[in-house]
Amino acid sequence: MKYEQLAKDIIENVGGKENVNSVVHCITRLRFKLKDEGKANTDVLKNMDGVVTVMKSGGQYQVVIGNHVPDVYKDVVEIGGFQNQSPVEEDGDKKKQGVFNSFIDIISGIFTPTLGVLAATGMIKGFNSLFVALGWFSDKSGTYQILNAVGDALFYFFPIFLGYTAMKKFGGSHFIGMAIGAALVYPTLSGLSAGEPLYTLFAGTMFESPIHITFLGIPVILMSYSSSVIPIIISTYVAAKLENWLKKVIPDVVKMFLVPFFTLLIIVPLTFIVIGPIATWAGQLIGQLTLWLIGLSPIVAGIFLGAFWQVFVIFGLHWGLIPIAINNIMVMGQDTILALIFAATFAQIGAVLAIMLKTKDKKLKSLSIPAFISGIFGVTEPAIYGITLPRKKPFIISCIAAAIGGGIIGAFHAKSYMMGGLGIFAFPSFISPKEGITMGLWGAVIGAVAAFILGYILTALFGGKEKKLAEGLGATVGTQTTAEQKQAVKHLKNEIISSPFNGEVKALSELKDAAFASGALGKGVAIEPSEGKLVSPVSGTVSALFPTNHAIGITTDEGAEILIHIGMDTVQLEGKYFSAHTTQGARVEKGQLLIGFDIDKIKEAGFLLTTPVVVTNHEHYDLVPTSEKHVKAGTRLIELQVNNENNNRVVI
Repeated sequence: MKYEQLAKDIIENVGGKENVNSVVHCITRLRFKLKDEGKANTDVLKNMDGVVTVMKSGGQYQVVIGNHVPDVYKDVVEIGGFQNQSPVEEDGDKKKQGVFNSFIDIISGIFTPTLGVLAATGMIKGFNSLFVALGWFSDKSGTYQILNAVGDALFYFFPIFLGYTAMKKFGGSHFIGMAIGAALVYPTLSGLSAGEPLYTLFAGTMFESPIHITFLGIPVILMSYSSSVIPIIISTYVAAKLENWLKKVIPDVVKMFLVPFFTLLIIVPLTFIVIGPIATWAGQLIGQLTLWLIGLSPIVAGIFLGAFWQVFVIFGLHWGLIPIAINNIMVMGQDTILALIFAATFAQIGAVLAIMLKTKDKKLKSLSIPAFISGIFGVTEPAIYGITLPRKKPFIISCIAAAIGGGIIGAFHAKSYMMGGLGIFAFPSFISPKEGITMGLWGAVIGAVAAFILGYILTALFGGKEKKLAEGLGATVGTQTTAEQKQAVKHLKNEIISSPFNGEVKALSELKDAAFASGALGKGVAIEPSEGKLVSPVSGTVSALFPTNHAIGITTDEGAEILIHIGMDTVQLEGKYFSAHTTQGARVEKGQLLIGFDIDKIKEAGFLLTTPVVVTNHEHYDLVPTSEKHVKAGTRLIELQVNNENNNRVVI
């Protein structure tokens, strides 16, 4: 943890974790709600390295950190054992986002920590298949088996990894989440698939399901949870709620072992008894619907499966189709289902390629490359969870492209004749053992190519500006390492910062916020806006957009880092009266509308709208502000002159 010691010192001097009701953060400060503010050592905190100042406002005890507050917040939450309640989750923004966006936020938060190893293992699986196809070694060789174990381990035991990250997201104990995940893939239970069923539920219906064991007399439907996602996420969500309740009712002296004891004892059986059957029946329903569509029209079925296959994979519903496909090949020697979903892989990697070539974000590009490579070989999890799904539009586009590709494949009546490789190695599966190369193979080629091209072009045109990964959702300006900062200074240039508003120019010292008024958070000026429109004062990239849309950070093309904070304490409005017209990571041009806000309603709510416009990396410049008392948006506000001697001369 980068700020471990600072986090420990802050917790200690706000009166200890037992004195903290909750803690959130905004774009510059930690906002504590303390049980007793009298227990906080304010003077100690103010003089602490890494703390700008301390303020008390609106019932909050505010420890001003600066631009790296999200990193400090993470360590404070980790060390203090507090529930992660950043304003993204606490301020009602999720209601404004809607169910779909909230789901994306949860999925992104859970999968982000696994992205690196997910991409790595996906590449290993892909290359292992490639080496076998090239004849470098056999799939029976020890080399293949070991590489396959390395590449397949994460996917096979995915519920364990997600148990950790999901519990972290939901505010529960990480190891309880891992224990739940391990139970889901426990080998003994996973292997209980042979023998006579003890009981059959809904016998003779489409939901007929063999039940091989019981729990306290309750029938349990067994299914494979390896590589599954939704069961463990639902289980850990319920487990986190249960665990937090148990912590309140169980005495401290036995809490350490009784809380996990009861949590696991309740949640694991509940998962096998309730969540598993629901997933099984939902999957079987999808399977029956698909067979009906194929009988109705292969083209319609191709469009349907292509569009929703990746969604089925996310929810684990694809398990209702895979057994049908395998049975078709074993009994009839051919299958249509696997053929119709073939284009989805290529739609994904087409979208990823567009993002990879389009983005300037180094972290995103570094994740896109292995995701693209593993996707070529049919392993799309890194692409879905790491690249397209968090950005929503590219994922939706990939589904559209896959639908078109699936429709094309359906039009050619393509069929798979074997359970072959994935990705590019699946093409031989379309060659009929009896008839050889047929139009079905060419349909698969055309459908795959069409899906890839459409995924690429549509994402390049309509995929939107790239956003930082979920982990960087709260990132702000100025989080570079010292080495990166030194390198960046060499490329700074003189430039003009225009006014983002129409309004009256004031000195920072007139602000009612001590942190901004002192210049501790950056040098610049303040503006009293006369119109509720914030336009970009420069051309550059949105390096920070707070979820409540009241503050924005922009890094200019010339290297200056600008922070604009609309009003004072307006984070308490929880996004009300603010509307963003851009996204974090987006490219913006000077004069482009970035944020709209209702001046009258904000003032009626009792908030001041005097807005600081500051340069956070001001130490590298001499700042010359305008002498005008009133400015219009787009006119000169601050002139930045690079201070090559770095003597911190600031003309302000």
